[in-house]
Amino acid sequence: MAVLMIMEWNQVTREQYDEVCEIVDFEGKPPPGGLFHVAAFDDKGGLRVADLWERAEDFQAFALQRLMPGVQKAGIQGEPKVAVYPAHNVFTPGYAPR
Repeated sequence: MAVLMIMEWNQVTREQYDEVCEIVDFEGKPPPGGLFHVAAFDDKGGLRVADLWERAEDFQAFALQRLMPGVQKAGIQGEPKVAVYPAHNVFTPGYAPR
């Protein structure tokens, strides 16, 4: 069953997020089980992420093997607040960046 991962990480900048993306290269080398990723920033300088994964174990493996080492390499401090929920419904009618 698919799971929704919600991450809140205060005081992470856009530049830090972009650096981690470059280090981890999840777009060039998609992690097994990763289905969907959206990142946004709130008006207080906090990163908010919503991911869809095939299984919670897929997210855990990615976080341990690739994400957290990339975060450390980028020098990001602190820990995120992470919640994982079983997906009840998934619908993506299509998205094209404008």
